[in-house]
Amino acid sequence: MQSTSNSSQKKQGQKQRRRCVLRVGSCKMTTETMSFSPEKPEPSPTLKRTSSSFSDLWLKKRKALNQVFFAMKLQSLTKPQLANLPAESDKTLAFDRSKLVSDGTSLLSDELLLQILSKLPESQRNSNFLVSKRWLNLQGRLVRSLKLLDWNFLLTGRLFVRFPNLIHVDLVRGSVISPRNSGILLTHKLVSLHVGSKISQNGFIHENCILSVDEVDTGLKSLASGYPNLRRLMAINASEMGLLSVAEECPTLQELELHRCNDQVLRGIAGFQNLQILKLIGSVEWLYGSLVSDIGLTILAQGCRRLVKLELSGCEGSYDGIKAIGQCCQMLEELTLSNHRMDGGWLSALSYCKNLKTLKLQSCKRIDSSPGPDEHLGSCPTLERLHLERCQLRDKLSVRALFIVCETAREIVFQNCWGLDNDMFSIAGICRSVKFLSLEGCALLTTQSLESLVLSLKELQSLRVVSCNNIKDCEITPLLSALFSDLKELTWRPDTKSLLSLNLLGTGMGKRGGKFFKKA
Repeated sequence: MQSTSNSSQKKQGQKQRRRCVLRVGSCKMTTETMSFSPEKPEPSPTLKRTSSSFSDLWLKKRKALNQVFFAMKLQSLTKPQLANLPAESDKTLAFDRSKLVSDGTSLLSDELLLQILSKLPESQRNSNFLVSKRWLNLQGRLVRSLKLLDWNFLLTGRLFVRFPNLIHVDLVRGSVISPRNSGILLTHKLVSLHVGSKISQNGFIHENCILSVDEVDTGLKSLASGYPNLRRLMAINASEMGLLSVAEECPTLQELELHRCNDQVLRGIAGFQNLQILKLIGSVEWLYGSLVSDIGLTILAQGCRRLVKLELSGCEGSYDGIKAIGQCCQMLEELTLSNHRMDGGWLSALSYCKNLKTLKLQSCKRIDSSPGPDEHLGSCPTLERLHLERCQLRDKLSVRALFIVCETAREIVFQNCWGLDNDMFSIAGICRSVKFLSLEGCALLTTQSLESLVLSLKELQSLRVVSCNNIKDCEITPLLSALFSDLKELTWRPDTKSLLSLNLLGTGMGKRGGKFFKKA
């Protein structure tokens, strides 16, 4: 009996001690829910809940932990004191990288990936920004040339973030406020934009459809501060101060194109010390108008002495302006006059351009209304190329003066010129040193006039005749055919019918529908 009472007292003491431990460990547990068995103790519910939540966390965050391990691995490899440790010393970090990284290109550095993307052709490179945000940023770093369509994109600074390495920027489209819902697209050689159905006295572009001078200057200052390495710039309605701000911030600018400029604006060009290519568009018919006279040409000549190429479109001037350009711009090699409004006598000023090699006349309604006597014309001793495109050659006196000035030309190109008949064409025989002659769209020329001129050019090596309908294959004489055999290069597609036959050669078309309309 005494042993039985002792054992019962021991059991009661153990229960009391167990109850105290449970009250201290968890205030929510009660002894009524616990059953004590010394043979098979049950695990604590608290410990069981903790272990299950830790495993769930491990499974859910396994990808993040793998990335942490991967970063630790890379960091350990970069430390010099751990570089010589054997591979068996770190078995816990041994894993397959390809299983942890879904995008293999994320292991490449930006510099290496940029080199890879730069090798792709332009057709495939433009869609790379759709892959990811990283590729979007990298693709923007590869872009070098851009046409701005939204002016706010420049003012807000998003242009610099999206394309940080631009060197060629065109601001003309973004400076013109055009109706976006308009279905009328006006395309010109110099500019293409959407216009409304109303036409003002000045043309399709109203005065209030172009950004003001202050707005354009603000954009130019922002652009110059964001791209100090700018090489080429196209702008419209800029002022002298706006150009000076660009000249101060962008010392490497080499090519400049100004639309709707005037004499006062050209004062700002003097700040561009390294400018080599300049294109001035003063007036464009039915679009906008501005005045560039001898005053502006003189300012231009004194400020840009390193010019190599100069194009004047819709500009006025005379002998004095061209003379100033020839005397000051001694490095000028190419001069282009498009739709010029020069006064009579300007042709004789070309003799001051001592290093001029190329002269281009485009869309000119007249060459020179009053060229003067032949003995006062002079000539360009270094001129090699004379190009006439879409010009009206109806004045025999001005055409003769032009060929006298360009008598040293070795390459003459006639393209879609009006009024170029046999008499006008024969004047080109003044240039005895021609080695390349190109005729395209000269509908008034005949085979006899071509033969007479070609036979007089003793140094002719290349001949190109395209879309000259009055020059017939059947009218070629044996003498002209023998001359053709001595040429180094011959392109012969004189009329549209022969051109069509050449393009359809081998297709079976052009034979009265013999292939497509055969009777059953």
